[in-house]
Amino acid sequence: MSSVRAKKHLGQHFLTDKHTAARIVGALRPQLGYEAVLEVGPGMGILSDILLQADHYQTWLIDVDDESIQFLQTKYPRLGNKLIHGDFLRLDFSAHFTGKLAVIGNFPYNISSQILFKILEERQCVVEVVGMFQKEVAERCVAQPGGKTYGILSVFIQAYYNVEYLFTVKAGAFNPPPKVLSGVIRLTRNAVQVLDCDETLFWRLVKAAFNQRRKTLRNALSAVIPKDKMGENVLYDLRAERLAVADFILLTNDIAQKL
Repeated sequence: MSSVRAKKHLGQHFLTDKHTAARIVGALRPQLGYEAVLEVGPGMGILSDILLQADHYQTWLIDVDDESIQFLQTKYPRLGNKLIHGDFLRLDFSAHFTGKLAVIGNFPYNISSQILFKILEERQCVVEVVGMFQKEVAERCVAQPGGKTYGILSVFIQAYYNVEYLFTVKAGAFNPPPKVLSGVIRLTRNAVQVLDCDETLFWRLVKAAFNQRRKTLRNALSAVIPKDKMGENVLYDLRAERLAVADFILLTNDIAQKL
């Protein structure tokens, strides 16, 4: 097998520009202390070629595409069980990894938000992420309070990771070329092990706030806490997009005391 056919239903757009591939891999920082790097959706291995040259971490690959797996097994026979045929969204990290790791990839655009939420689930072991997303999704991850781009994903990612927008990639760097621009971002796990609030309530609160983002929180959160219990906290008079992570934590603690 000399190549892999990109499949629309899997959201595959294979990166072909080697300079861009080198920049993506070069954004990894093994000095953070991880011993493994997991590449999601390697396709034909343009990132893998560079990753496998490193001797200071073990490279793992995961792909759900049968054709890609066959191609990669032939190309990298030494990988053995470090080439995982499966769905990243359903991956049992504990079955493969015992320590800290980084996740890297040219992520399929059709499941990019789901990939980020999976990483959030595994945040205690995933200390770094370097990934290419649809530019719109990348911008949502780094968005600051006050704009339309800022939303649920922004808050959850920034609660646990420091996020940097690294660079934009044009459609011509891919085969087939996507109809949108792409953005590469880097997530670095912050020092927060557990948020200083009830995390379950925090997640519920943020989702409720942005699900009715045009309303003030006094109206948007009425399903979480009755209006007559909200009190005079000025945060309730703002819309969700105005609140930083720290504000949502304050609000979570305020509500927890009143429920």
